[in-house]
Amino acid sequence: MKSGTIWTVLGVIVAIVIAWWLVNILFSVLAFIVKLIVVAVVAVIVFFVLRAVFSRSRD
Repeated sequence: MKSGTIWTVLGVIVAIVIAWWLVNILFSVLAFIVKLIVVAVVAVIVFFVLRAVFSRSRD
């Protein structure tokens, strides 16, 4: 095997490992953002439900 071929194979392996790591981080960040959005939506719904319940009980 030539030295250039070995470096090419090693380069491909390193590129795959780095890509795998970056995609993992990207999906973690995206999952966190989606979770934040879901929490915000649920919090707004709960806020309005609680506001409606407590405003009804005062009347």
